[in-house]
Amino acid sequence: MMHPSVERFEKWTRSPTFREELKKLLSKSYLHVRTPRSKAVLRVQAVALEAIREYLNSMGFVELLPPIIGPVTDPGIRGARQASIDFYGHSYKVMSSAILYKQMMATALGRIYIVSPNVRLEPEKTIYTGRHLVEFVQVDVEEAHATYHRAMDVAEGLFKHVVRRVLERAGEELKLLGRSLEVPRGRFERISYDEALGILEKLGCRVDYGTEIPWRCEVVLSAYFEEPFFIYDYPRGSRGFYDREDPERPGILRDFDMLYPEGFGEAISGAEREYEYEKVVERIKEGGEDPRIYGWYLEMLSDGIAPTAGFGIGVERLTRYLCGLEAVWEARPYPKLPGIVSP
Repeated sequence: MMHPSVERFEKWTRSPTFREELKKLLSKSYLHVRTPRSKAVLRVQAVALEAIREYLNSMGFVELLPPIIGPVTDPGIRGARQASIDFYGHSYKVMSSAILYKQMMATALGRIYIVSPNVRLEPEKTIYTGRHLVEFVQVDVEEAHATYHRAMDVAEGLFKHVVRRVLERAGEELKLLGRSLEVPRGRFERISYDEALGILEKLGCRVDYGTEIPWRCEVVLSAYFEEPFFIYDYPRGSRGFYDREDPERPGILRDFDMLYPEGFGEAISGAEREYEYEKVVERIKEGGEDPRIYGWYLEMLSDGIAPTAGFGIGVERLTRYLCGLEAVWEARPYPKLPGIVSP
């Protein structure tokens, strides 16, 4: 039997005219933002962003301006394509993530964060997941000489602080949206990748070892928990070359995801970073890419860089959870969805 949370996120996409209905709605997105519901969502989002900055500033993190274009961008974007522009005769990428830039910024300043716009040309089928956008904003956090367990602690503290501030400052908006929230009390549960696959198999969602957990299985697992939780220690090959392999456990990465409960799925992705030149080159080749593409990045590593750890949290997905929205596009004015032309 399908869990009610999974049912909730699948039933609204079953209409044969769903795509056309969505296309028609988004063509008038400039009108949608004027509705009481949309205004409430955007006010909650503003409070959440203020709370994110408040928490990270209090922890000694420095906010920096994000890169928007560059010679390369994050290659590990799970099926999405990168957008390119002509930069004075050179092909530059529009950032899909600032992950390749964060290591040196954290090396220089110790603790940093950026509120970064990203573009990912997602497969058109992802309009049916309710959680994918082509254009979105991510808060990227990075800390020098930190472990991935420390990064999980920061992510957990950040989330709890955001929920607390939203309850304090946007209670009326939540009431209008019919959303009930509580600040989680205990420490978030942390399960290994192997444990997650075991739980999923019992729930009837089998995942091949060594691969990312598919979106639908992620929703099933998310619906199984009542509070946010972490999955850690993904296997080598399932993530990008920049996630550090545990030197004491070959084949295991020092990385994690945080998932929302109630079927909302992935919230945060993070890791310790691979920072040794030779290991990064090996991992790039293992992924079937030419290391020369990452020339400036590899040069940066060869010049010496501190070990760092960090994570990224999508602002629209966070807003979706806080407001209890069916689809992430409701959490953004003028949303851009895969394959749908809109303002």
